[in-house]
Amino acid sequence: MTDGIEFPRASAPPTSRPDVPRTGGVQSLTRAFGLLETLAEAGGEAGLSELADRTGLAPATIHRLVRTLVDLGYLRQLPSRRYTLGPKLVGLGETAAQQFGRWATPVLADLVAEIGETANLAVLDGDRAVYVAQVPSPHQMRMFTEIGRRVPVHCTGVGKALLSALPPAEASAIVARTGLPAVTRTTITDPEVLDRELAVARERGYVLDEGEQEAGVRCVAAPVTGPHGSAAVSVSGPLSRMDDAAVARIAPLVVAAGRRLGTLLATA
Repeated sequence: MTDGIEFPRASAPPTSRPDVPRTGGVQSLTRAFGLLETLAEAGGEAGLSELADRTGLAPATIHRLVRTLVDLGYLRQLPSRRYTLGPKLVGLGETAAQQFGRWATPVLADLVAEIGETANLAVLDGDRAVYVAQVPSPHQMRMFTEIGRRVPVHCTGVGKALLSALPPAEASAIVARTGLPAVTRTTITDPEVLDRELAVARERGYVLDEGEQEAGVRCVAAPVTGPHGSAAVSVSGPLSRMDDAAVARIAPLVVAAGRRLGTLLATA
């Protein structure tokens, strides 16, 4: 199932972590999770020497942590002797995303009640955005996105909002890895144009998807500002209802919803 209008039916940079606690067990746990985060920031695959360079940890320490994570299924060693994120993380991530989506649904429902268009929540998963929650519009003709669907970050409202919340160098690294393939005639395919749009988004607090993923669809999206990971909230609808006047009214509400979600997440 793809994104689209639902009609009525006939029926990263180096990440040294000097603030690691100095107590043995907690320090090891913090270092292990830091190693997983560093590997994700490296694109999901790296060798021991690269991990040592990025974390600032001794190679012997890296090797002990990696072997333990491999034994537990959280890392996997490739034939090239490089390491990648392991399959055990998939189930944890899916469960966490489902929980996050359920927790955020009341905020999305309030947004739909105010605006009348479909509201979505997405999180950054590797180099793509994945939808974890949606509350549909009451209109018969409305937007629909399958929960769990992974989408590119350069041509979706939630994806660009996620990029705007990252440090510019980290956002550029993701774009360099994924490229900017055209999906519609309005998809941004020039890195400099995308960089300028993200810079504007960082100042005003939201981004627009001008039919870049699907023609005839407009979306307003804002990052969820909080301390725990990257997320974005969006409102999308057909261009016939999402004109400039509607966007001017909707954008502050989407930004406020992102801040509300961030506050709730920080205090949960």
